[in-house]
Amino acid sequence: MSTIAVVGNLSLDRVAGSRPRIGGGPYHAARALRLVGARARLIARCADGDRRFLLPRLAALGIPLRLLAGETTAAFSFTYDHGVRTMNIDVLGDAWTPDDVRTLDRHVRWVQVAPLARSDFPSETIAQLAQGRRVLLDGQGLVRRPQTGRLELDADFDRDVLEHVSILKLAEEEAELVGDVDVPERIVTFGAGGSIVYANGREKRVPAWPLTRDPTGAGDGFSAAYLAARASGQAPVQAARRATAVVGAMLR
Repeated sequence: MSTIAVVGNLSLDRVAGSRPRIGGGPYHAARALRLVGARARLIARCADGDRRFLLPRLAALGIPLRLLAGETTAAFSFTYDHGVRTMNIDVLGDAWTPDDVRTLDRHVRWVQVAPLARSDFPSETIAQLAQGRRVLLDGQGLVRRPQTGRLELDADFDRDVLEHVSILKLAEEEAELVGDVDVPERIVTFGAGGSIVYANGREKRVPAWPLTRDPTGAGDGFSAAYLAARASGQAPVQAARRATAVVGAMLR
């Protein structure tokens, strides 16, 4: 199986006023990758002042990692009301440059780009990651406005980004904004409604597994498990079924 990499900012997440906990794409992806035993590595970033808190929690998952120094650590606050989540961006994380990812191991052939906001990964950085590799992009990096305050979504993103993307993973509300885009593979997730895989000119619905815990990180875990399955040679629909099972185990 090819080596895969997950690239993105870590975050400090506060749920209902609780103490901060670790979050961000690399952390939640690593939870899934540990379950599947994939050959993988993480490249993450946070502010130097938060390194002592975040690094041990990420390293404990056992996935080889490199933690880059940053100016800020992304921060979010969440509240839940009868299962409906309200999310605020408290701090935006750093933007990644092509130089940040230029030294990515040549054996890596699949990359999960895990942005927390539109500003995390400009088109030129994703282009650098895509050289000789297949890139899976989380759609929240297209539609999340890079501003603090209550999370807002819109479709004002750079369409050139998609030229470098092989797999686009979208939540339902993100898919409505992005529309029908020309990427080789597209997966739209619907929470308890499962997912739809668009690949090879066809679409196929994959049912979900019931989740019994806070679903934060489910999307990152799904993307990581999907990419690991694709890197091992599974077809898109098979990979989505595998990813669904992994998320079910991760959040059981």
